[in-house]
Amino acid sequence: MKECVIDIKDEVNVRINGLDPMIRRKLVKELEYFLPYARHTPAFKLGRWNGMMNFCDIGGRTYINLLDKLLPIITDAGYSISLDDKRIQHVYEFEEVNKDSYSHLKWPEGHTKAGESIELRDYQVELVNSYFSNPQSLSICPTAGGKTIVTAILSHRVEPYGRTIVIVPTKDLVTQTEEDYINFNLDVGVYYGDKKEIGKMHTICTWQSLEVMNKMKDGTIERFLDGVVCVIVDEVHKAKADVLRKLLSGPFASCALRWGLTGTLPEEEHERVSVTACIGPTTGEIRAVDLQEAGHLSNCHVSVYQLKDPGGFDSYQSELKWLTTNKERVEFIASLLGDMVADGNTLILVDRVQTGEMLAAITGGTFISGRVKATERKTEYKSIQTEDNKLVIATYGVASTGINIPRIFNLALFEPGKSFVRVIQSIGRGLRVAEDKDFVNVFDITSTCKYSKRHLTKRKKFYREVGYKFNITKMDYI
Repeated sequence: MKECVIDIKDEVNVRINGLDPMIRRKLVKELEYFLPYARHTPAFKLGRWNGMMNFCDIGGRTYINLLDKLLPIITDAGYSISLDDKRIQHVYEFEEVNKDSYSHLKWPEGHTKAGESIELRDYQVELVNSYFSNPQSLSICPTAGGKTIVTAILSHRVEPYGRTIVIVPTKDLVTQTEEDYINFNLDVGVYYGDKKEIGKMHTICTWQSLEVMNKMKDGTIERFLDGVVCVIVDEVHKAKADVLRKLLSGPFASCALRWGLTGTLPEEEHERVSVTACIGPTTGEIRAVDLQEAGHLSNCHVSVYQLKDPGGFDSYQSELKWLTTNKERVEFIASLLGDMVADGNTLILVDRVQTGEMLAAITGGTFISGRVKATERKTEYKSIQTEDNKLVIATYGVASTGINIPRIFNLALFEPGKSFVRVIQSIGRGLRVAEDKDFVNVFDITSTCKYSKRHLTKRKKFYREVGYKFNITKMDYI
């Protein structure tokens, strides 16, 4: 019998040695995925690139968490397998949590149970204990499901073994997560933009900051990772697949504990495989509809307003530009949405800065984009906690993921597109429960134009998949 050796280099990377070229080509084929955007690139059009992303190369280099796809091919070819494990062996033992494990702490000001002892929800207990049993794993938990609390507990329980790094997608989420860590009395620092703290027991940072740090040649990232044994990635769908994979399989490759949390998995198959390769398999999923039924999330209804617009656009971009910047159309939508404010705080999400500026000028609402400083954004978000009938307009880029704004009674999505992640994450902005709120009205503003109509067909499928009820109203305005 022929023999091959799997050389385990660290917690992520392996190399399979001793296979003949034909078998190695089969392994490459098994883990190659066509990139949807490839056909638009010059390299693909000129025939210089086949448009594929490979997670195993012809030299046998691949990932531990993808070996389950490759081992059957190797054994079926008549090979015996031996291991050369170069990892530093670790033993991590965690005491399971229960609902009262953190009852000595109090919920902070602004929380619906401010001042009361922290009692973990049953699914949070299950989620934390699942991570303890699966040192490399990913869980799906909907927006407003309390993922940050889970993250803080994981970091706390890892302390006897070393430091943790928490990776989040935006600066707003850095500061928001930091607040929860401080409430748990954890030694926490942040690393992003102009604020760079190194050496804390727990550090919260953006993947963009890590990418910049990784490109430095002055040893910063080595100092940053000194003593780190655990990396936690929040909202994994927001990190670019290549960037996340290079970081977690490069500088973070020796971290034995790697956990991911997300409200939605990445849409493309190659991105999901990339997450599995560098974090681990998905071991649990909590559905938003189940948390709604349990009263942990606000219920919702989606009202689709489909405006009857003139067609004839020759591309998606030309259509979208007209739909989001035509003065008469935007004024009509502003009038339509303006009536909602009398029924409670309203958040309107838009794709383009120009659209947000137009809506703000017409309605008098506050517009938030990436141009607004993080501290100012935070102030606006917090004001919603105490003010009534406030109108906030924001771009999807800064407010569609992770932001904690419980007292949103009305949520409008202006031409939200066909991305499952963006649509479902955006609706999640309104699902948080507040003392005076357990329901959110969601408005999907769209068009009868060609591409917009196609995207609506996809969104209707999304709504059915997650269990959100919806109705469609076609509207004349011209």
